[in-house]
Amino acid sequence: MRLQHECLYCKRQLTGRTDKKYCNLHCKSAYRYQKEKERPERFYNKVDNQLRLNRKILKGHNKGGKVTIRSNVLLEMGFDPNFFTHYWKNQKGEVYLFVYEYGFLKKTENGKEKYVLVTWQEYMEKC
Repeated sequence: MRLQHECLYCKRQLTGRTDKKYCNLHCKSAYRYQKEKERPERFYNKVDNQLRLNRKILKGHNKGGKVTIRSNVLLEMGFDPNFFTHYWKNQKGEVYLFVYEYGFLKKTENGKEKYVLVTWQEYMEKC
């Protein structure tokens, strides 16, 4: 008695073993990938989505290579400074956090929190 009559992914008629669920390895892999994508509670998805959003926000506001912007502007768009890919420390000891090629440094000027936005430069690799 066959447990599964058709492939769970492509819906083709199954032949062979009675406990078979997929017609081939491609369908098995594709089905599992599809199911995992539907689970938004996964930690990896949350991190990846936030990093992509942070990068998009930083890229959108940093057209000139170095820009200063109020922190609340970025935060209201969903920017989360706790998600970054790497950092760079300059000669003054300031630590810039980067989301891929876009970096930011939190500063307080005149009692207002701001971010200095920069893009990754070749000289940063040497430090």
